[in-house]
Amino acid sequence: MKVMGMVAAGALVAGAAWAQGKKTAKPGLVVLSKDESQILIFDPETLKLAGYTGTGAYPHEVAVSGDGKTAIVTNYGAHGDGDSLSVIDLDRMQEVGHVTYPGCKGPHGIVIQGNKAFFTNEGDKTIVEFDFVANTLDQQIVEGRKRPHMLAMAKDGKSMFVSNIESNDVSMLTTKDGKKWSQADIGTGKGPEGIDISPDEQEVWAANSGDGTVSIIEVKKRKVEKLDVKTKRSNRLKFTPDGKLVLISDMGTGELVIVDAAARREVKRLPLGKSAEGILVQPDGSRAFVAVSGDNKIAVVDLKTLEVTTTFPAGKDPDGLAWRP
Repeated sequence: MKVMGMVAAGALVAGAAWAQGKKTAKPGLVVLSKDESQILIFDPETLKLAGYTGTGAYPHEVAVSGDGKTAIVTNYGAHGDGDSLSVIDLDRMQEVGHVTYPGCKGPHGIVIQGNKAFFTNEGDKTIVEFDFVANTLDQQIVEGRKRPHMLAMAKDGKSMFVSNIESNDVSMLTTKDGKKWSQADIGTGKGPEGIDISPDEQEVWAANSGDGTVSIIEVKKRKVEKLDVKTKRSNRLKFTPDGKLVLISDMGTGELVIVDAAARREVKRLPLGKSAEGILVQPDGSRAFVAVSGDNKIAVVDLKTLEVTTTFPAGKDPDGLAWRP
């Protein structure tokens, strides 16, 4: 595996703001509208729109900095041909940076660790490290698998896991110094996409979009267990903060599948509408928000009763979600 140094990111640009001089909701629910190429923020209590602004073309995923000031958006493009990231000032709800670089094509899954954003770049099969404070691309990790799509990172930033849709595996990348990364590729079911690390970091679960299963990876031994959850096209997968439940969205049926993590069994299947996609679990574990992209809405799920409490409109084709602390 090779690591190549990168140089400065693209020039800073300004975008249209929602309301000049007016700060947006904090905490807030951040939502991407793919068809409108916009980022929106909602007050999580009232579920009212608190702000929005434009991004690059067809944004798919978003991550928010720990201080809640900045969002980084991957502009995937209509056909995986997008070539940029948007840096969003969440207080002003304004695009303040537009990042491009040679080789950027199909940027997708993204996580933030400190002042660094790590994201998958499908076009050249890499994971890229972007320092959004210094405005530099610090390294490009050549992962080399087919369609590296989503990624999850351990709390200490020393391990990350990447779902490779067309390679039918998950790459485990580890580092001691943040510069040199080692890689192990772990076979899964067909088309792994949604991925998450258990809160105790003992397991990684990957939802296989092509065969209706979940691959459960024991991190230390790298052993894999397969669980049949009978999805038609699973899209995202998230643990609840207590590690007891796993939520899986099914684009094919429009359902949210809820699994007991310890018992390895389904406990509920909620019909949400047309094309269930992005999932966000509120940090306190009380609710989950699921993007029902085909119906242009977000479904709110009470994680105690496991029932849908309400829905609300959220742009056209909503998908990527993040929490602003």
